[in-house]
Amino acid sequence: MPVVLAALVATAGCTAMRREGAMQQERLLAAAGFQMKFANTPALASQASEMPQRRVVPVPADGGVRYVYADSQFCNCIYAGSEQAYDRYQRLVVQSDIAAENEEAATEEEEAQMDWGAWGGWGPWW
Repeated sequence: MPVVLAALVATAGCTAMRREGAMQQERLLAAAGFQMKFANTPALASQASEMPQRRVVPVPADGGVRYVYADSQFCNCIYAGSEQAYDRYQRLVVQSDIAAENEEAATEEEEAQMDWGAWGGWGPWW
């Protein structure tokens, strides 16, 4: 029973992480100018679920290229954007990655400066 419970907790944690990643990606898509449409009919839901999930892919459209992102698991929607929106999205992804790295480095620096000795002993397991 403990093994099953641990597996369920791990699965729930992974799902939460995937959901957070999807939400972050969808925020960047919206900020870049992608338009979101809900898959609110059975036909649209089926079409969205057949597309590559949570990846921006080029699709030929109107003599050019449209970039499409589908998420049938969390938002049950698709995002579509122009080449200009895709270029903005790529820049936003890079900026977001840099900000995350800077935040991680600042946290590590802050933790390195923490005076853990002030907390006293941590018991025999430490």
